[in-house]
Amino acid sequence: MWKDSETELDFLDFDYLIGVLKDTIDNDELLPSSIGVYGDWGSGKSSLIKMSMNSLKDDEDNVCLVFNGWLFEGYEDAKTALIGSILDSIQENRKFSEKARLCLSGLYKSIDKFKLLKSGFKYGIDIMTTGGIGTIANMTLNSIASKISNQAEEAEFEKIKNTISDELNNKSIRDDIREFRKNFESLLEETHIKRLIVFIDELDRCSPDTILETLEAIRLFLFVGNVVFIIGADERHISYAVKKRFAEIEGIQIDIGKEYLEKMIQYPIRIPRLNTREVEFYITCLLFQKDLTQNEFDEMIEFLKNEKNKDFINFSISYESIKKGLPNLADSVKESIIIGKQLASVLASGLNGNPRHCKRFLNSLVMREKMAEYKKIKLDRSILAKIMMLEYFKLPLFKKIAQLQFSNKGAKEELDALENDALTEQNELRIWKDDAWVVEWAKRDPKLSDIDLTPYFYFTRTSLSEKFNTGIIKLSPKAQEILNKLLSKSDFSINAALKSATEINEYESGEILETLFTKMITESIIDNNLFKAYIKWGLTKECLFTNVISNLKSLPGEKIRIPFIPLIKEFAKESNKKDEIEEIIDNWSKSNEKISKMRRKH
Repeated sequence: MWKDSETELDFLDFDYLIGVLKDTIDNDELLPSSIGVYGDWGSGKSSLIKMSMNSLKDDEDNVCLVFNGWLFEGYEDAKTALIGSILDSIQENRKFSEKARLCLSGLYKSIDKFKLLKSGFKYGIDIMTTGGIGTIANMTLNSIASKISNQAEEAEFEKIKNTISDELNNKSIRDDIREFRKNFESLLEETHIKRLIVFIDELDRCSPDTILETLEAIRLFLFVGNVVFIIGADERHISYAVKKRFAEIEGIQIDIGKEYLEKMIQYPIRIPRLNTREVEFYITCLLFQKDLTQNEFDEMIEFLKNEKNKDFINFSISYESIKKGLPNLADSVKESIIIGKQLASVLASGLNGNPRHCKRFLNSLVMREKMAEYKKIKLDRSILAKIMMLEYFKLPLFKKIAQLQFSNKGAKEELDALENDALTEQNELRIWKDDAWVVEWAKRDPKLSDIDLTPYFYFTRTSLSEKFNTGIIKLSPKAQEILNKLLSKSDFSINAALKSATEINEYESGEILETLFTKMITESIIDNNLFKAYIKWGLTKECLFTNVISNLKSLPGEKIRIPFIPLIKEFAKESNKKDEIEEIIDNWSKSNEKISKMRRKH
């Protein structure tokens, strides 16, 4: 399997982005600077920055630091954690003159003062200003004491009071910030640091408060010396954090999140989503890693790199070109080339070309192959991959075919009709006959109707479980946030989640739909707002329509309440699935007298 983290190998065609990032960092005229590397969760931001920074570390005049704010969250103030990490890194990488030691000592002392300010917030002292770190100018010790005397234990109050008196002596923190910047600039000069490069990682995962604290700490350095900050994040998360912090600021024409971000990040670099050809290259290279020895793999990557440079726009991996250029390796990778082409278009569209999700798909595939090997069963990788496409994007159909496979009837007849576009109203898979995704999937090789699929469903049976929460760990932070809002049963939160539907891919949309449905059927009485969230979410993407219909068909009529019917009819109208929905309601009415009476009245 493949490690689910950043990599130093460029399978994503990031060479041009790496070049732009390095050029921006190396440009002395731009210093000090802040660079934003923006992209979706799992798009390869950390990998891109890691590949860029590796070459910069070779220059002894540079000091490179990776700061992960998420690791400190809940344990230490993000501002002081970042500042302290920068000073620690300089201390570890440089020899110090006496002047440099004095500068460093003063800087560490400043951190203690910033921590003191943070302790003030614990007692409700609002000393934040637009300066970023804050000020206690014009606030006497007595006025601070009056604010905290009734909220702190006496011993702790005396400690804070004495510390404030000794350390701050009623001086303006603005003066201390100026002194901090002056000391820091001197420190860089004394330690002969040509360029201090700080990569802020995992900011997407942090709470809005931590995001803002980190950005405010960065502001301390933006006008000081040869410092470069590189922030790898989904810019939507940063913008959201800013909007939440400044929610009280009104202005119909002002996008406060965007405005703030544009001022903080001087040079944005955006990672595009991978297209089908790029996904194919990425998947195939990952598979080649497992097919070949390290020396063979290095030889293959060098060959592909040279081939790609001949016609970058139209390049794609082919067995024929490898057979011609590397005849000794061609047969070893033939199956992987086929799998790459088989999966590329589906994963490019369904996963929005997200590298992390693509890698997780392959990891799941390989894990199942290994499970089968332990049972002395050989699974055909192309068949397993095709079945897993259903598991990822059409889970209700996946479950239905598995149910047929394990029944006395078997799935052969139904699959044969599906693959030959011959489904009729008598077929159990009829609701999928007009689903464009399913029709295209059925046309793909290999054909499944003549294959015993029992072992394949056996090793994918975890997805057949009805237990709630099975898919949450697979979701990106944005998708998890949407799911939480939909599960909240609050109209306001549900509407906010629906507005964010376009921000996640088809796979995560399907995972959310199935999690909502599983949650619904575990409740003895289905909540109105939970049902509403499920139906409304099912309308956000066309690829979800048949999933909703299949799930509704599986609901017993006794669980359906009259307030659900208008929502279901609305779904039927907007999805253009009136006949299917009418059939479902008819079946419900046979076991639900209230629905039967309602239908007789109308």
